[in-house]
Amino acid sequence: MNILDKLIALLFGIVEGITEWLPISSTGHMILLNELVKLNVTDEFLSLYLVVIQVGAILAVLIVFWKDIWPFGKKDNKHPLTKGGLLSYVKVDKFIMWFKIAVACIPAVIVGLLFDDLVDEYLYNYMVVAIALIIFGIAFIATEILIKNKKPKCKTMDELSYIDALIIGFFQVLAAVFPGTSRSGATIVGSLMIGISREVAAKFTFFMAIPVMLGASLLKIMKYNGVITLNELLLLGIGMVSAFLVSIVIIKFLLSYIRKHDFKVFGIYRIILGILVIVFFRFVFK
Repeated sequence: MNILDKLIALLFGIVEGITEWLPISSTGHMILLNELVKLNVTDEFLSLYLVVIQVGAILAVLIVFWKDIWPFGKKDNKHPLTKGGLLSYVKVDKFIMWFKIAVACIPAVIVGLLFDDLVDEYLYNYMVVAIALIIFGIAFIATEILIKNKKPKCKTMDELSYIDALIIGFFQVLAAVFPGTSRSGATIVGSLMIGISREVAAKFTFFMAIPVMLGASLLKIMKYNGVITLNELLLLGIGMVSAFLVSIVIIKFLLSYIRKHDFKVFGIYRIILGILVIVFFRFVFK
């Protein structure tokens, strides 16, 4: 493996770290990037690589939000299961949050297990990606206009109901079925539509990604028919580490950004990217 492959693996990881958390579709960017630069690997390994490097992005969520998601501990335990003893280390509110995440993930798990191969075969193409980019770009702008003067009904994670979680989960299915929708984009749009605040919508999206993306990576690994070489392992390592480091920066940036701004700029960006995808594949990458 030459130095160029390592640099390309690094570039893929950087793009993954940026686009996985911003609601602009990692799939759309990966398709474009894969046309511009090519890893010297088989198509089957590339398909595995583009999913498994997401593990690095997930590790960033675990690091940044560890205190928010770990359901055990005595410190800052506002809702212990019991006042004393071993069960006083159980954080009830965190377990409830994870139950809500589990409910939200049910639709995506069902669709992923039943239709993963069909989606890859029939919907993983530039036109579907471009249309999804544009449609959800418009959806972001329209949603922000509609909710502009409305106060969110849910301003904290505790206020999020199981019904809210399930609705958000159905929006996540759109991203599972239509590449280019963006998992974070779909869930954030859905959250805003039902009255969830931007910050809670973003955090819940981050937390939902943990089981969904780890599950998707495990599914890809289980379905992989080849033997991963040491060079391919090195490429995976480079991609995951770079995705991890960049994700930490991007997650913190997004949380800071949405405290003072809305998501319209991402909608505009998606529309422009969708048009570029169509132009590039119709006239450049023919």
